[in-house]
Amino acid sequence: MQITIDGLNKSFGDHHVLRELSLTLDNCHSLVIVGPSGGGKTTLLRVIAGLEQADSGYLEVNGRPVAFEEKALREYRKHVGMVFQAYNLFPHLTALENITLPLEKVHGHKPAYAREVAMSLLTRFQLADHVQKKPAQLSGGQKQRIALSRAIAIAPEFLILDEPTSALDPEFTAEVLDMIEELREEDKHLILVTHEMGFARHVSDYVIFIDDGVIIEEGPPEKVFERPRHSKVIKFFDRVLKY
Repeated sequence: MQITIDGLNKSFGDHHVLRELSLTLDNCHSLVIVGPSGGGKTTLLRVIAGLEQADSGYLEVNGRPVAFEEKALREYRKHVGMVFQAYNLFPHLTALENITLPLEKVHGHKPAYAREVAMSLLTRFQLADHVQKKPAQLSGGQKQRIALSRAIAIAPEFLILDEPTSALDPEFTAEVLDMIEELREEDKHLILVTHEMGFARHVSDYVIFIDDGVIIEEGPPEKVFERPRHSKVIKFFDRVLKY
């Protein structure tokens, strides 16, 4: 995965969320974004995902410039798998239908192919007994694994994961983290925002720490987590890793 960001800015009203943010990555399998709440992590993730248009700046992913224009972003989003903390499953559809619908309606696959892909993923991730259940009948961990299966089903260039375990109990958190780790071991490309610092250190190839809309620390996980240089990063890790 290759990402080039240059001078990215994004504001919501008077709130300047991203400030001339720049980043260059080549051949990165797993990028983890960490930092304090309100620092700009999720906004950056949503810009990379094509869900938010930057006000200014340049974004290039895997050698292709991303135009901040809705028609271009709709096409771009077809190649990005996305998973969010709130699952974003269709409540009136079954687990199976939540996976097949995007394959058929957005990507133009035939129903038989969509069902084959969906059943393969649901079986692989121990969800075969739940294919006809709707989200309200499923645990949080099951819902998030279905959301991950839906993201993988489209064969994306990379996966965007925004706090995928923040709404889960510890037992279900472990289920989802195991699934993400399995995907990482298969060399799936990931961009992950998480509050699970131990997992972030374990799963990342590269880490960026964002505060007040800018990257104040970046590098391999052993550098960022074990030898941070910026005082804000040191203070943050001292606090969140204390227990």
